[in-house]
Amino acid sequence: MIQVAINGYGTIGKRVADAVALQPDMEVLGVAKTRPNFEAEMAIEKGFPLYAAIEDRADQFAEAGLEIAGLVDELIADADVVVDATPSGIGAENKTLYEDHETPALYQGGEDADIADVSFNARSNYAEAIGVDHVRVVSCNTTGLSRVIAPLREAYGVEKVRATLVRRGGDPGQTGRGPINDILPNPVTIPSHHGPDVETIFDDLDIDTLGMKVPATLMHMHSLNVTLEEEVDADDVRGLFADESRLFLIPERFAIDGSGKLKEYAMDAGRPRADIWENCIWEESISTVGRDLYLFQGIHQESDVVPENVDAIRAVLGEADAETSVETTNETLGIGL
Repeated sequence: MIQVAINGYGTIGKRVADAVALQPDMEVLGVAKTRPNFEAEMAIEKGFPLYAAIEDRADQFAEAGLEIAGLVDELIADADVVVDATPSGIGAENKTLYEDHETPALYQGGEDADIADVSFNARSNYAEAIGVDHVRVVSCNTTGLSRVIAPLREAYGVEKVRATLVRRGGDPGQTGRGPINDILPNPVTIPSHHGPDVETIFDDLDIDTLGMKVPATLMHMHSLNVTLEEEVDADDVRGLFADESRLFLIPERFAIDGSGKLKEYAMDAGRPRADIWENCIWEESISTVGRDLYLFQGIHQESDVVPENVDAIRAVLGEADAETSVETTNETLGIGL
């Protein structure tokens, strides 16, 4: 069994821990937190050994009535691989810790690309991460864009991608985030960081991205225009996407007109935390004019990178090829709404 350490047990870390616990070839060796809170208590309830991420704060856990298994250094030393799910910028500070223990590490998309040897998306470049010690799982938006671009490149060739990203102001639990009652160009300059980030996966891709922030918490929304290298019928694109396990084509008959109903659907479907690991593409939005393809897709920012982290664990340890890993991850998580 692959022994997985999770450093950072918040929005992403707790989801990755749950996903790892479902894998037939992995187990959660432990999770690290900086301070006691409800997530720390839930980790213990789930049977995940809890470690203190900051030695000077270790006493806070005992004061809160929580028993810890040790310090994060001990956890990293014993692990086969660590998933760093700490806030943006902290992963870079932790890199030396992982190198000192010679423990392969996965970082999240909030870190700069140069933290790792490879930026990773399972559908697009799994093989590049095999045996690599430091891998960055790209952000939720880059993951969503890469999952669409990869099959289009393979089937038709891609000349140009233009994407407008309407981004949620914060996750539901991020009470300090905004905007509250505003719509912000974010950034006001072009391109947004998302295009260059996608180019860490596809280094020869021509892509422009624009970003906005809106007062919402549920999901991001993408408006895509992809110029292909050949003319293609919209029905052919729908068929292509239907064969992709991490693309969910929302049927028109579902009458899902936005992210609110998508999340409601996920709750009704029994998804843990109403998570949606797949890109959610409105089937009727897929349209073509000559070589130009258009579509809308919803991206659940809290969860779409979770299966990518699981696949990246197998890649860095050389435990499975892309097809085997993705199939196992999808089956255990129940991917495919």
